[in-house]
Amino acid sequence: MSYTAHPTAVIDEGCSIGEGTRIWHFSHIMPGCTIGPGCNIGQNVVISPEVRLGRNVKVQNNVSIYTGVECEDDVFLGPSCVFTNVINPRSAVNRRGAYQRTIVKQGASIGANATIVCGHDIGRYAFIGAGAVVTREVPDYALVVGNPARRTGWMSEFGHKLAFDPDGLATCPESGERYQLKNGAVSKVL
Repeated sequence: MSYTAHPTAVIDEGCSIGEGTRIWHFSHIMPGCTIGPGCNIGQNVVISPEVRLGRNVKVQNNVSIYTGVECEDDVFLGPSCVFTNVINPRSAVNRRGAYQRTIVKQGASIGANATIVCGHDIGRYAFIGAGAVVTREVPDYALVVGNPARRTGWMSEFGHKLAFDPDGLATCPESGERYQLKNGAVSKVL
């Protein structure tokens, strides 16, 4: 076994778990999941069937990731955040064939207790504030907060809020990388 799992973790048959991944207390990894190398799955995490996690995904305690969710490389999922997968759930109506897809793109961070309503992708290096309720697409590098979540700024790949000058340029104070804001979208200047 090339990964580490606490004895209380439940890992169903048919999962693919990458080298160096760690799975902690009382977590349940359901059939058909693909978890990339170098991931950390915290305590009391539920990863439903067919979920895909890329390389180096950090899942904090008490997170629920339901069928239809895919997290690309280097995603951070904060404590007790949750994804939905059906837009109109009813106890008496079986909607197992109606799961909507949600993609959390490379480098995105989702804060503690945030809720991601299904069918709304999270852009590359986006930052979802703690407790936010995401009800629409989130662009690359966007900082969104509140309920419903609204964009309040832009973030660097190192997690710093960007301050754009009149020419639409900003510099990350930690990395020195430069970003451009043009037509309502941010991109890294290469």
